[in-house]
Amino acid sequence: MLSPTIVLIFCLLAFAVIHSILASLRFKRMISNALGSKIDSLYMPLYSIIAVITLAPLVYLLYMNPGEILYVMPSPWFWFMAGGQAIAALVAPRALLDAPHRFRLRSQLSVPQTPDAGKLDVRGIYRWVRDPFLLSGLVIIWLTPFMTVNLLVLYILATIYLVLGSLHWESRLVAQFGDEYREYQQKVHRIIPRLKGYDGK
Repeated sequence: MLSPTIVLIFCLLAFAVIHSILASLRFKRMISNALGSKIDSLYMPLYSIIAVITLAPLVYLLYMNPGEILYVMPSPWFWFMAGGQAIAALVAPRALLDAPHRFRLRSQLSVPQTPDAGKLDVRGIYRWVRDPFLLSGLVIIWLTPFMTVNLLVLYILATIYLVLGSLHWESRLVAQFGDEYREYQQKVHRIIPRLKGYDGK
C-alpha cells in the first residue's frame, strides 16, 4: 500500500501536469480556434473551476494525513505569520486588476506591436515586482505558522513548480511584448520588490 506522502506527491504532480497543459499556448490556441470570440470571457472562469476541482483531492488528503508535526510557532509569531499570509492573499486579485491585458487569451496568442498584444502598461503592483503571483505564493507557503512532514514535502515541490511556472510565464510575456518587456525585466526584480516604483525610464 502506498504511503500517504507518496499519494500526496502523486496528486500534486497530477495537478501540475493538468495546470501546465491548460496554461500552454498550444492548448489555448486550440481552445481559441474552437470557441472563437467567446474565449476571453470563458477561459479564466473555466480555468479557475478546473484548478479548484483538481486541487480539492490534494487538500482533502493533506487534511486527513498531515503527517508528523514538525513545529507550531508560538504566539505572537503565529499571528504575525498568519497576518503576513492574509496580506499576501490580497496580492493576487490586485495583480489581476492591475494588468488585465496580460490575461486576455487573444493578447497571449498575439505577437509584439500588434493591436491584440497591446502595450505593456506597467502599473500598480507591477511597478514594484515583476511576478506578484510568485511572491504572494511563496509568502503564503513559507509563512505557514505550523509545519508537518507532508506539508513540508508539498511546499518544497510547490515552490519548485511556482518558480518554473514563473519562468514560463515570463517567456510568454516576452513573446507578447518583445523588447518592451525585456527592458522592464532589467529594471524590476522578479520577486524582490523595488523600493522605488518603476516609471518606465
